[in-house]
Amino acid sequence: MNGIAVIDYKAGNLTSVMKALDALGCQATVTAEPEVVRRAKKIILPGVGHFQATRLLQETGLTASVSEAIAQGVPFLGICVGLQWLFEGSTEAPAVKGLSLFSGQCERFAPGVKVPHVGWNEVRVDPQSRLMHGVEDRAFVYYTHSYRAPVVTGTVAVTAYGGPFSGAVERGNVMGVQFHPEKSGTAGMRVLRNFVELAC
Repeated sequence: MNGIAVIDYKAGNLTSVMKALDALGCQATVTAEPEVVRRAKKIILPGVGHFQATRLLQETGLTASVSEAIAQGVPFLGICVGLQWLFEGSTEAPAVKGLSLFSGQCERFAPGVKVPHVGWNEVRVDPQSRLMHGVEDRAFVYYTHSYRAPVVTGTVAVTAYGGPFSGAVERGNVMGVQFHPEKSGTAGMRVLRNFVELAC
């Protein structure tokens, strides 16, 4: 098996994620090859921008390889759009399906709040979460997004902005964060370290 596969689907904030992983001493490879993803010990799907970009995952066979790896128990972390991809889909691109590992649709922030939601905001942390372990309740993390995932069974961190939304989700080996851990200082690096140190 390889180390951590960081998926390149032309929408990820790859440079900053790779720098953060390097700071943690991790062996990580940026890849768009389904076979590399299948062999990885862990998978990270970073994301910035439009949900439409996730269509490329289906077209290139990456959706199938990720689904197979997840079914085999490989730890998976989705970042920003990568978290939204774990849901059924997004009203940003209604024709593009998510993985449906969490129920519900991602939707644009309601009228009355500034969009996009950019900057530091606090998270209410579930103390039982492995991904958020050691992150203080009400810690501040960095967001930049216009669409939000609902609070569902499996939500392990909640942020309020025009109402509550999922800041992080976790179910078994499948995890996601709406915020950018690589830009979130000590709290964000703790989240990445927690994921990197998960037993396979």
